[in-house]
Amino acid sequence: MSAYAFSPDDLDPLLEGLAILGTGGGGSPSWGKAILEHDFSMGRIPSIIPLQDIDDDATLVSGGMMGSVKVLEDMGIDRVMEHWEQRFELLEVTRVMEGILGRSIDHVVPFEVGGLNTPVILSLGARMGISVIDGDALGRSAPETQMTSFIGHGVSLTPMPLIDYEGNVVIVQEAPEPAYADQLGRWVVSNGGGMGANNHYPMSGRQAKEAIVPHTISGALELGHAVLRARQQGSDPVAAATEFLGGVILFTGSVARAQEEEKMGFYYTVVDLHGTGPDEGVIARLVIKNETMLLSIGEAIKAIFPDLVCMLEPGTGRGIMSTELAEDASLSLVGARCHERLREALRSEVGALAFSPARYGYPELEYQPIEELVEGFR
Repeated sequence: MSAYAFSPDDLDPLLEGLAILGTGGGGSPSWGKAILEHDFSMGRIPSIIPLQDIDDDATLVSGGMMGSVKVLEDMGIDRVMEHWEQRFELLEVTRVMEGILGRSIDHVVPFEVGGLNTPVILSLGARMGISVIDGDALGRSAPETQMTSFIGHGVSLTPMPLIDYEGNVVIVQEAPEPAYADQLGRWVVSNGGGMGANNHYPMSGRQAKEAIVPHTISGALELGHAVLRARQQGSDPVAAATEFLGGVILFTGSVARAQEEEKMGFYYTVVDLHGTGPDEGVIARLVIKNETMLLSIGEAIKAIFPDLVCMLEPGTGRGIMSTELAEDASLSLVGARCHERLREALRSEVGALAFSPARYGYPELEYQPIEELVEGFR
């Protein structure tokens, strides 16, 4: 097996790429950097392994931290790092999963690519002494646990153990309705200190090779290098990111209004944008549920989740978090196709439910690929 061990030099490009692919969510890259820097200081070295190199009979799980961004910010990085040295909820809940399965975990795989939520899985792998799969369930970030390529390829979300900050452990053994486990998890964490962790999607290596979106962590690293290189060379970082993603710049403008609310662990925002430059005089609207879900330009829908709408800072190409959006903030919106494995998942009955636009307030919509919505999309 050919694992790649990260070094401190990888952190800046990795986090640049993860922030872009996070589509507004996936956690703050400043937190991701703090987590990985702390691991290096403790002698823990995260590593990734190509999906095709794992054994068919290997045991894999996914998982992640759950909770409110506000709770993390209120605690602060130093206090959280200190707490995690005493009690790392994500490691504890993974040990609970091992007990349920009756065997050791060979590899872990991120639920999503994002500035915090990928580094926290890299930290879990380093703490367990195992490699993280170079891939995830989305190739982007998403707000809900059932929104994965896994679920549409026959991998069960459950059993899903959860542990909250106060030490309460809950196990969702089965859940016929795909969103139930996530909804229960949000309630558990919200009522147990505001922070916790879950573990889910147990699968074999053979299943993983059919269900995981591959090369997304190494891809984030390469994307970050491309953007940083463009900055250093004085070329356009937004164009560099767009080219790397095989995407298109959908809109350039500034925030006219952002209506926001935090509710049950989610950050909801509807953002109205006024066009600038080539989009002068054009109005756009973004619907965000932690991450970008829906983009309309004028009266026309141009992108529907899970296709990507990456929010970039013009001039730097930096991925902007949805929590950063404020009046007059400038944005370049880059659209890109989601991976084919996500589209395959959408075509399954459970996947159609899991990814339904009803999950972000638009039950009347159905997914349409971005290349059908955007004229000239290559």
